[in-house]
Amino acid sequence: MDDVLTRLNAALEGHYTLLEEIGAGGMAVVFLADDLKHHRKVVLKVLRSELAAALGPGRFLKEIEVTANLQHPNILPLYDSGEVDGFLYYVMPLVEGESLRQKLDREPQLPVEEVVEIARSVAAALDYAHRHGVIHRDIKPSNVLLHEGQAMVADFGIALAMRKAGGEARLTETGLSVGTPHYMSPEQAAGDREVDARSDIYSLGATTYEMLVGEPPHVAKTPQAVVAKILFDTPAPIRRARDLVPENVEAAVAKALARSPADRFTSAADFAAALTNPSFTLPALAAVAGGHAVAARAGIWARLGPAFAAAFVVAVGVALWGWLRPEEPQPVARYNLALLPGQQFVDAPYRAFDVAQGAAAIVYVGPGEAGPSRLWVKEKGQLEARPLPGTEGGSYPSISPDATEVVFNVGRQLRKVPLQGGAPITLADSAWVPTWMGDGTLVYWTSRYRLRRIPASGGASEALWPEQPEDRLTVYPAALPDSRGVLFTLCDTNCANVMDIWVLDLRSGEARQVVTGALQAWYLDPGYLVFLRPDGAAFALPFDVETLEATGTAVPLLEGVKIDARLYPDMALKPDGTLLVLLGEAPSVENREMVWVTRDGQVRQVDRGWRFAAARNGGWGLSPDGTRLAIAIHTDEGDDIWIKELDDGPLLRLTYDPDEDALPVWTRDGRSVYFTSRRGRELWIQQADGAGTPRPFVVGTRQIWQADLSPDGTWLVARVGGVTGQTGSRDIVGYRLDQDTAEVPLLVSGYDEVSPQLSPDGRWLAYASQETGAWEIYVRPFPDVNAGKWAVSRGGGFGPRWAHSGRELFYVSPDSVVMVATVQGGGSFQVSDRRSLFEIPDGFIATTLGFPFDVAPDDQRFIMQGTASTGGVAVMPPMVLIENWAEEVKAKVRAQRR
Repeated sequence: MDDVLTRLNAALEGHYTLLEEIGAGGMAVVFLADDLKHHRKVVLKVLRSELAAALGPGRFLKEIEVTANLQHPNILPLYDSGEVDGFLYYVMPLVEGESLRQKLDREPQLPVEEVVEIARSVAAALDYAHRHGVIHRDIKPSNVLLHEGQAMVADFGIALAMRKAGGEARLTETGLSVGTPHYMSPEQAAGDREVDARSDIYSLGATTYEMLVGEPPHVAKTPQAVVAKILFDTPAPIRRARDLVPENVEAAVAKALARSPADRFTSAADFAAALTNPSFTLPALAAVAGGHAVAARAGIWARLGPAFAAAFVVAVGVALWGWLRPEEPQPVARYNLALLPGQQFVDAPYRAFDVAQGAAAIVYVGPGEAGPSRLWVKEKGQLEARPLPGTEGGSYPSISPDATEVVFNVGRQLRKVPLQGGAPITLADSAWVPTWMGDGTLVYWTSRYRLRRIPASGGASEALWPEQPEDRLTVYPAALPDSRGVLFTLCDTNCANVMDIWVLDLRSGEARQVVTGALQAWYLDPGYLVFLRPDGAAFALPFDVETLEATGTAVPLLEGVKIDARLYPDMALKPDGTLLVLLGEAPSVENREMVWVTRDGQVRQVDRGWRFAAARNGGWGLSPDGTRLAIAIHTDEGDDIWIKELDDGPLLRLTYDPDEDALPVWTRDGRSVYFTSRRGRELWIQQADGAGTPRPFVVGTRQIWQADLSPDGTWLVARVGGVTGQTGSRDIVGYRLDQDTAEVPLLVSGYDEVSPQLSPDGRWLAYASQETGAWEIYVRPFPDVNAGKWAVSRGGGFGPRWAHSGRELFYVSPDSVVMVATVQGGGSFQVSDRRSLFEIPDGFIATTLGFPFDVAPDDQRFIMQGTASTGGVAVMPPMVLIENWAEEVKAKVRAQRR
């Protein structure tokens, strides 16, 4: 508790100073505190972590504010409430005196006059609250404070917040309940979610009974036994313990304690009136005075007969077993999600969907209207999905824990929008892949792959792990309960060789590794870390969220999770075990083949017997005469450049370095291939027949990626800079090969410029840029790129390729259609026509940062890469929704331990 006190004082600095703990209950820890603004002593109550997690901060804090409007002399007012460092708290006045619980511990039986006065004061507070639509639900001696003879009721905020926020259902999972067993009404004990004012009257009757008798109306050794008595027993008569208690007081309490709400008082005011009305009595059969009730009940049993009595006992036993037995595990349910035409999920090489807890809704990337894509919402029980306005171009959606808001990315910006629709707001720039924390904040990674946190309402952000190594990247943050910490993936550049799961302790600021060789991890209740390997296999690891350490060994859960480009898992998991996942191979990684596609979209395999695994963004290119293909292929020995003789000729390995080699491009004479490599910043060159060894061709100041040679061999243009997931750092530069090869800036800005392509005559430079917010194709004069600029595409485009004739420029539209623009050179560039040729089939490589095709020498067909299993056309893997998956995970972990 000292640690909690220290954390709270640090978080509340400038507002409150916690002095000491003065009490603790099942729902909150109570502190004496200084209100620094008003210079007064106050009581500050901090909800227990499991209760705070069950309620959630947003709705709890919103609803508890309503209690500030309950203005009554017998209701303890609410001064303040809030959330800090994962704690939910509320502030009340410090009452000079004691609680009724403390008084009863000292004096078990109170004078009748004092009992009646306290009960009347509490009834007055309840009557006022009930008329304002507020049910307390937890009336008991510890919630009644005594100040100079005046009784005041506390904790209306907790009751109202749980009722409004729907916290009761979630509390059953934590082992807590709304109400204290000895004072619960029978309907509360039976688990009824909807109770009314008569439930509070019962609890006040139980409290009054204890003030008179010295113990609650039902006493037993265990809470379960107490509940059983509440459901089926009648309290012992008050006057059996205290024969001088007035009959009307005994009758009033008996009516308040009736098992059926219909037999109780209809208002707390009526109960108060009965306590002071000497003529108030109950019907003889219902009276509990003396032995008359016992005799009456015996007569009833005698008239009903033994058979009916036995049946009643059986029924009572069944009901009691049903209430007391452990909650049955919820069944695991699996569904294949089918979306209607025009609302389909748009598969993309990044996490393109999320699911709400309890499967209340999914949010996914779907077809756009004004742009290539936007976010869609499919709610549980609804046949149709609906587009989410203001989310055009959105990606990485993340649904808030209460399923009321969605945060997402548009380019580098982090935005938020209500799930039911509304105006989006921008929260941060240079922010990716956000995760919601339990304290109302968001954690994300920046353009420099550093973790930061920002309030979900917006505002200043803060760095989370200053000690992060400079040569490591942090990606894929995931929240732990109570904002205890953050799981994340730590890897090297592009996660090429190093990929491990770490956890950041948000209390100490320290981080430690927990899993090696894993791509992403999530937390699953009640204490598991679920992680995913790059091969699509998922595992569960028992995990202690307090110590942030593994407590067992990893257990396999499922295989075949789709991983795009070995980096982007198609999986979303919530702590309650709601799982949304694509199952199947990612077509951009394994089981690939090359195909020819004609201008009218006819597909033909290049070599039916050739299958391979593609390197990440590996690329390929046709030789100038169209007879050979240079291609990056992945094998067990690494990612290297190979030469394939077309169509069914042999395959020759060109490079052997253990570092990744990719993006091959032919020299204009077809004798050599140059390529980029992880060996360094150089562009390398190697003879196409495999003779000799690779050598550096051009050394850049930044990593050289895509490149193209001018026809006369004097210039090389290249795209430099950039890492996966980051935008705004890719530029196009040139190198004079006939001079000193110093880097010459060509297109350098705060936006991305990629895919440089020189025209066959070397006079024009085509490229793609997202300077307007969407990828478009542009052409500039070369080498004087500032002498003019022409937009070629309309409505988006990437991957430009010149026709060998120089009179056409091919590119891909945002909806994966190969387009052709008819162009004219001469003294001034001009676009005279744009038209579509064919739609790229699903599963074909179509990356915005590369070239998804190359053009045959006759300009009549294109060579592309597709999924081999379907003749070049990929089948979208099923989107599977699993509810209550945690039950299956727990069963598998238990089986492993046997």
